[in-house]
Amino acid sequence: MNILHMKYAVEVANAGSINKASETLLVAQPNLSRYIKDLESDLGITIFDRSARGMVLTADGARFIGYAKKILAQIDEVEKMYKMDGPVRQKLTVCLPRASYVTDAFARFTSTLGRGPVDIYYKETDTMQVINNVQQEEYNLGIIRYAESYDRYFRTMLSERGLAAEQITEFRYVLLMRRDSSLAILDMPHYTDLRDFVEIVQVEPFVPSLPMAEVRKAEIPDLTDRHIYVHERASQFELLSRNPQTFMWVSPVPDATLERYGLVQLPCADNDKKYRDVLIYRKDYKLTELETRFIEAINTWKI
Repeated sequence: MNILHMKYAVEVANAGSINKASETLLVAQPNLSRYIKDLESDLGITIFDRSARGMVLTADGARFIGYAKKILAQIDEVEKMYKMDGPVRQKLTVCLPRASYVTDAFARFTSTLGRGPVDIYYKETDTMQVINNVQQEEYNLGIIRYAESYDRYFRTMLSERGLAAEQITEFRYVLLMRRDSSLAILDMPHYTDLRDFVEIVQVEPFVPSLPMAEVRKAEIPDLTDRHIYVHERASQFELLSRNPQTFMWVSPVPDATLERYGLVQLPCADNDKKYRDVLIYRKDYKLTELETRFIEAINTWKI
């Protein structure tokens, strides 16, 4: 299989037509069509359906293009690493849950990078996506979060998927709210104190084999019939800082973040559930010096 023909196929898929792709690639249209047909013949599949709408990916074609993009990206990375003059470019890829203490540790870590070339990919996502990303080698490091009661489930699943697991920290969720909230005057609120408030919920299931409704019920009690569901960090902090009627269950938050948004965090008298943040990576993967420093920065920040 010709790597150049693979590159041509990716460009045709992006452009949606032979004409547009030929202009971008500076390759004559008849030649480009022949190259695509040769590639399909070599693979024994039909990559594109030819129609009046242009070049449309088949199911086989979509899978092939997905793999092709990853292969071409790896080739580009190798070429940049060994063909460029000067220091070797460092790379860190990590996906993890939305946790303020991790963000704070990550920000501190980035201040130690120095002046050499470096690329860092930092993705916040749900637990199951973290596991898939690391297993499929899209990211080298991951941090997952789950309730202590599900430890055996996750340890077994991670081992079966060829992933190593190292616990970073264990904690109980706390209540986060605006500083002048009527909840904030309580030293340690009870579940019953939350009934008249609006709960902000970070949408993320913790146990992939269970429906989300069951997970929520098992993890954190549903104590109010007023909820706001958010998918990203900025919205939750804006809501909490502007509306004293809101609260949120979170892992412990750094003091600097609390001060920035005018928030306070309090333990709940009735909450005794423990959670774990666990570092994962492929068992056959050797950590780089940059990745080791990142892990040390996370471990230094103790909840």
